[in-house]
Amino acid sequence: MVEIIKGWDDAILLFINAHHNSFWDTAMWFASGTISWFPLYAFIIILLIVKFKKQSWLLILLIIPLIVMSDQLASGLIKPLLHRLRPSHEPNLDQLLHYVNQYRGGLYSFPSSHACNFFAWVTYLSVTTVKKIKWLPYLLIPVALFVSYSRIYLGVHYPSDIIGGAILGTFLGWVVSNIYAHYNSRLFFSTIKK
Repeated sequence: MVEIIKGWDDAILLFINAHHNSFWDTAMWFASGTISWFPLYAFIIILLIVKFKKQSWLLILLIIPLIVMSDQLASGLIKPLLHRLRPSHEPNLDQLLHYVNQYRGGLYSFPSSHACNFFAWVTYLSVTTVKKIKWLPYLLIPVALFVSYSRIYLGVHYPSDIIGGAILGTFLGWVVSNIYAHYNSRLFFSTIKK
C-alpha cells in the first residue's frame, strides 16, 4: 500500500511540475512567497476590526499562537521526526524536476508547513466569522489551495505532504476556533453584565 501511494505521489508531482512556463513559474513563486500575502493579511485584520469591533482583539490575537503552533508542529516536530526527504532532495527525483529560481526548499517535506499554516488560519477564520462574514471562506479557501498547489508545482512537496498539512492545519484551526468561542462568550457576557 505504501508503495502504491508513493507511486501516485511521484506521478502526480511529476505531472504537475512538468507543466510549467514562465507565467506559472512567476505565479507559483509569488504564491509560495513569505511576504506575498501581507496585503491580504492586512485586509483581513481591517475587515475583522470593522465587523467585530471590540470583540476583534481576541479573534486577531489568537491567530498568533495558532500559526506558531501550526508551524512548530509541522516544521519543528513532525518533519524532523519522520525524516521524509523533499522530492527536490530525493536522489531518484531531483534531476527530473523543474526548479524555479533554483529553489529546492529545506531537507524534509512531510507535512507541508505552507499547507498547514494556511489551512489553520483559513479554517479558524472561516469558523469564527461564519455568522458575520459568510463570504470569507470563498476568498480564503481558494488562496489556501493555490498556495498548497504551488508547493507541488515548485517541486518541493509531494501531494501527500499537502494533504497531511491541510488535515493538520484544519484540525488546529478548528481547535483554536473552539477556544475563541469559549473565551469570547465569557468575555462578552461578562462585559454585558457590568
